[in-house]
Amino acid sequence: MRIDEATKRATAPDTEGGGRISPLTEFGAEVGTAAGGQTKAEGLRQEMDAVVERSNLWQAYERVLRNKGAAGVDGLTVFELKAWLQQHWPSVKAALLAGDYLPAVIRKVEMPKPNGGVRILGIPTVLDRLIQQALLQVLQPEFEPEFSEHSYGFRPGRNAWQAVQRAQGYIRGDRRWVVDLDLEKFFDRVNHDILMSRVARRVKDERVLKLIRRYLEAGMMSEGIVSARTEGTPQGGPLSPLLSNILLTDLDRELERRGHRFCRYADDCNIYVKSQMAGQHAMAAMTDYLETKLKLRVNRDKSAVARPWQRKFLGYSVTWHKQVRLKIADSSLKRLKDKVREIVVGNASRNLGQTIAALNPVLRGWTSYFRLTEVKGVLQELDGWIRRKLRCLLWRQWKRSVRPPVTSNYRREGWMEREHGNRQATDVALGGTPPRAI
Repeated sequence: MRIDEATKRATAPDTEGGGRISPLTEFGAEVGTAAGGQTKAEGLRQEMDAVVERSNLWQAYERVLRNKGAAGVDGLTVFELKAWLQQHWPSVKAALLAGDYLPAVIRKVEMPKPNGGVRILGIPTVLDRLIQQALLQVLQPEFEPEFSEHSYGFRPGRNAWQAVQRAQGYIRGDRRWVVDLDLEKFFDRVNHDILMSRVARRVKDERVLKLIRRYLEAGMMSEGIVSARTEGTPQGGPLSPLLSNILLTDLDRELERRGHRFCRYADDCNIYVKSQMAGQHAMAAMTDYLETKLKLRVNRDKSAVARPWQRKFLGYSVTWHKQVRLKIADSSLKRLKDKVREIVVGNASRNLGQTIAALNPVLRGWTSYFRLTEVKGVLQELDGWIRRKLRCLLWRQWKRSVRPPVTSNYRREGWMEREHGNRQATDVALGGTPPRAI
C-alpha cells in the first residue's frame, strides 16, 4: 500500500487531551474522539458531526467507489480505500472532529480544450474525495433552497436539457438577442475570501469552514513540485461544483433584481433580451458587477451580444425561424467527427467489428445528449458520413491484404490479371467505385 507521508501526518489525531481511540474493525464503526475536539464547536451548529456520521460516510464511500477516478498524489486507488480505512479511519475521524485535519496536496492534470488551451484539473487523494463527498451530502441540502430557479448545473433534479428548453422558451417569447457571458478561467480565478464569506452565511460550524478553506488552499503538485494556491477551486473534487454555485448565486440574484431572463449552467450564463441595445447595456452592467463585486474576469473576446442562432449554449444552437427549433451546434458536430476519425482512422489495424464496438458507446452517449434536436437532417447526413468512414476502413485494409508477393515472376504467372478481377468484384460489393476518404 502506497501512502503519502504528508497524508499520515495530516490524519494523525491530537492525543494531548487524553482522548482514546478504540480499534476500528470495519469501516464506519463508531470510535471515541479527542476531548479537545468537542469543546471547540460548543454552541455552534454541528455540521461536522453529520459529515462523519456512519450512514453519510457509507453513502459517500459508495459514490466515490462508483465514480472510480484516478489516484491522487499518494497513489491510493478506490479499490484499496476500504482496507486503508479499516486501519486508519479512527485517526482521520478524530482529526476531523477536532478541526485538525490537513488535506493532502492535489495532483495537477492538464486536459486540452476543444477550442484550444488547457483545462486544469486538481485530482485529490481518494481519502479527500471521500471527505469532500461526505461534506457535499451535508451541505447541499442547506444551500439548495437558496439557489436560483435559473441555475441548472450540478443540482439535484436539474440538468442541461432543462436549461436548453428554458432558453428556447425565452427566444420564442420574442427575446431574440442573447448576451453570452464567458468567464475567463472561472475555476482557476475564484477569490477564496469572497467565496468563504458566502459559505459562512449558512455554515456555522467553524470546523467545517476551516476544512473548506484548507481544501481551497491545498497545494498543487506537478512533476514532483508543489506550488501554493491563493485563488481558484480546481475541478476534480466533489465539492468544487457546489462551491461554484454558492459563489455565482450572487450573480443570479443580481440578474433577477434587474428583471432579466437568463439561464446559467455552472459558469456558462446566457441572458436573453429583446434588442441589441438592451443586450449591450446588460453586458456592460454584468461585466462591471462580476469584476468589481466577485473579482471574476469576463473574457471579452469570447463574450458577445448576438443572435441566438449565431451562438451555442451547452452544445445546442437554434434556427432563425419565428418558432425557433433546437439544433446541434456546428462545433458539437465537429468534435464528434474528430472523435470518430480518431477511432476509425487512428486505429486502422482494427477489424470492422472492433471499430464498431469502440464507436457504439461514443455514438450512444452523443445521440442521447442531443436527443432534443428538432433538425433531423443533420443526423441523417452524419449517419452517411460515418458509414463512408467505415467503408474507407475496409477499403484500406483490403488494399494492404492484396499486396503482391515479393517475387520476380508474378506478372508472368498472371497475378496482376487475377487481382484486377478481384478488385472489380470488391467494388461491386461495396456499392460501386471505391469511396474516397474525406
